[in-house]
Amino acid sequence: MPVVKSIKAIGHRTIDVVWRIGYASRFFALTLYYSGASFRRFHLTIKEMFASGVMSLIIILVAGMFVGMVLGLQGYETLKRYGSESALGSLVALSLVRELGPVLAALLFASRAGSAMTAEIGLMKATEQIAAMEMMAVNPIARVIGPRFWAGLISMPLLSALFSAMGVFGGYVVGVVVIGVDEGSFWSQMQSSVDFQHDVLNGVIKSFVFGVAVTAIALFEGFDAPPTAEGVSGATTRTVVESSLAILILDFILTAFMFRGD
Repeated sequence: MPVVKSIKAIGHRTIDVVWRIGYASRFFALTLYYSGASFRRFHLTIKEMFASGVMSLIIILVAGMFVGMVLGLQGYETLKRYGSESALGSLVALSLVRELGPVLAALLFASRAGSAMTAEIGLMKATEQIAAMEMMAVNPIARVIGPRFWAGLISMPLLSALFSAMGVFGGYVVGVVVIGVDEGSFWSQMQSSVDFQHDVLNGVIKSFVFGVAVTAIALFEGFDAPPTAEGVSGATTRTVVESSLAILILDFILTAFMFRGD
């Protein structure tokens, strides 16, 4: 009967989702549990920081520069209507430090580094390198997953800070150099309006949370990928989609808690 088949399909899908959530939670717990091995062999973490962080610098810096330039143009046109062109520095800095810096840097990190992590671990599983480690009594979570997790967690706040810094520079170039906003007003307004605790520190917290979410999703999808070309491809796609959604959802939740009293 169609109704019975529909109920069975819903039940199977629900069981699969619950099982996957449990497996992902166990995977994340084991990653934290075996993190000590990552710090004892910190050269592995440094190597992964280069692969995930340093190799993402170009896209982060270029994107930050152009986002800041766009903010400078759009912000100037908006502020000019109210005679507040001198507040352009505040608008650019607050937009980047509070919101655009952590979110856009995390989205770019997920697209570039997250997908690369998933594809790499998925291919290691498909070529039985993970199984070979287990046969040699080498814990793949401690040897492969842990260093990549901490590399992503450390790299994400640094990339976010660089994104925001380049964005502020881009806003300065457009607002001061090109349009002609007073340079002293640009920097002084920015300095007086940006608070370290409520703006900079909250942006850093956001980037840490995004780094945990993106890296954990990427590593889990790679480790759980079916050992086929199609399976690795699907896992890479899921990493980008799930990471992007997680970033936006977490951004709303964190913003609601951090800035509700402003």
